[in-house]
Amino acid sequence: MNISPPHAKALFDDAILAQGREISRKLNQLRLETFPPNATKTLRQFSLAEAAYFLGVSTSNLKKLHLEGKAVEPTIHSGGRRTYSAEQIVELRRWLDRNGRADVKKYVPHRRGDEKLQVIAVVNFKGGSGKTTTAAHLAQHLALTGHRVLAIDLDPQASLSALYGHQPELDKEPSIYESIRYDDGRKPITDVIMPTNFPDLHIIPASLELQEYEYDTPLAMQDKNSIAGKTFWNRIETALKEVDEKYDVVVIDCPPQLGYLTLTALSAATSVLITVHPQMLDLMSMSQFLLMLGDILKTIRHAGGEVDLDWFRYLVTRYEPTDIPQAQMVGFMQSMLAKQMLKNEMLKSTAISDAGLTKQTLYEVEKSGMTRTTYERAMESLEAVNTEIRDLIHEAWGRTK
Repeated sequence: MNISPPHAKALFDDAILAQGREISRKLNQLRLETFPPNATKTLRQFSLAEAAYFLGVSTSNLKKLHLEGKAVEPTIHSGGRRTYSAEQIVELRRWLDRNGRADVKKYVPHRRGDEKLQVIAVVNFKGGSGKTTTAAHLAQHLALTGHRVLAIDLDPQASLSALYGHQPELDKEPSIYESIRYDDGRKPITDVIMPTNFPDLHIIPASLELQEYEYDTPLAMQDKNSIAGKTFWNRIETALKEVDEKYDVVVIDCPPQLGYLTLTALSAATSVLITVHPQMLDLMSMSQFLLMLGDILKTIRHAGGEVDLDWFRYLVTRYEPTDIPQAQMVGFMQSMLAKQMLKNEMLKSTAISDAGLTKQTLYEVEKSGMTRTTYERAMESLEAVNTEIRDLIHEAWGRTK
């Protein structure tokens, strides 16, 4: 029988620590080359057609506003092409809301009356399901269509944060852990909210520190003097009450595991979006996730917690319709989960992955740098999904289309 020498584990530990430091150093070097210190992530201009689409008006109406000298002055390019900044789209929306006809729908979709804050938890037990990509694009779509949005990165790996231009391990930024921790170091949630390059979209970045919550919670639950530990599930919900009136929608990118962070997010959620890649192993993983989640949520409910959802949906991601096994898996899901499945799938596209190489989303990347048909196909799929989710949010508020 072979017995490893006593120093083998130490050597392995040393190796992975050294490799981790080297990767971090190289990433920082790459970041400094492409994203120098004190720089901020910028956002491209949007075409006349894009601006009209996000505002919910026709291109002819938007062009007429410019010709009449109303609202904002777009950038005029050669050939008379007009483009608008995201800030100008916000200004246009407010102008239309003030000056539009009384019988026309409101252009600013902020919460009104007793409409409650919508908290969407994007979850999956298995990595690689497109969860972070879905959360990132959904939050940006909602902001571009006039909603006040807070994105929360709850995954210690911080992929959403990186996509939004934040690198916590280098920037030393706080995470929501600061607002849900159990000790006296807890901070108001307003102290950990950061801006993004999209107007009306803020983010609470993630960091490895979030993992501390997974260790702290069981200890707090065992502490007879800790009421907070026995009701750990309401930590995010309680923190969000401090900023309830400032936002319309909160999008939470949950970690790909069923830990205390995910359970805390689900307890705060008014809706849940479960992403799933249509392959057999992914469906098997999802079924185990659902069984465990259901049992745990029942336990929380019996302990006094409440998981009261307006809706929950399954979103098929990275879908290739020409892949017969994938199409069969989608049909299999529809035969059982038709009422809970989004009608639209998010298609697999090189446009999204190519944009991700430069830490950009499809809304940020310059489409001139891509094959037009590839970009448009991906954007059409993305917008169909996000519009369907936006309609669910409005239905939860009791609004009609």
